[in-house]
Amino acid sequence: MSLLLDNQFKELPPDRAVDTKLFLESVSHIPSFFDCLGSNVFSVIKSDINGNIVKIKAVYLKDPARYVTLQDIVEAERDAHPAEWPKVGATLALMWLKRGLRFIQILLQSLADGERDENNPNLIRVNVTKAYEEALKKYHGWLVQKIFHVALHAAPYKSNFLKALSKGEEVKEEECLANVRQFLVTYTATVDAVYDMYSHLNAELDYTV
Repeated sequence: MSLLLDNQFKELPPDRAVDTKLFLESVSHIPSFFDCLGSNVFSVIKSDINGNIVKIKAVYLKDPARYVTLQDIVEAERDAHPAEWPKVGATLALMWLKRGLRFIQILLQSLADGERDENNPNLIRVNVTKAYEEALKKYHGWLVQKIFHVALHAAPYKSNFLKALSKGEEVKEEECLANVRQFLVTYTATVDAVYDMYSHLNAELDYTV
């Protein structure tokens, strides 16, 4: 079975509110995605995502009845810390987490769309580079960009990456990409909803690290 489909994100309700408990259950499996990329260089993103998940979960567990949706948390922190917000608590953690989730979304969508280097069709460097440049690069200073430049060149072969996504099973490429497309439906909807929430609440920050 596909690593992705084993941990499919839930369908959103009509109002696109993201249930905190369900979201945390789904994203808890995301760090393992970076193990499929093979190189230890990607552990930087994995560690960042994992740390942000822990921070959001810690806030949620303080009052699950109050923090039913992610927006409940962000709005509560805005009211409690007007001077520091949005650079505070779970709001800041979710801001960075959504960027890591967007990185995965763009990478997988690029693969599903068949984008590739015609001279090196079994490399995923083109896909990983697109994901990094669109989701993360503008938030990174020179030093962090240099680290990721090394990571891009350490990206695995597509065949190895897809095999890892299939939990080591020998699966035809098109079958694996079909699983990717299925996973992306609810995953993309969730990531888009979080981005839209940040835009609506004017909670986005553009500083670099």
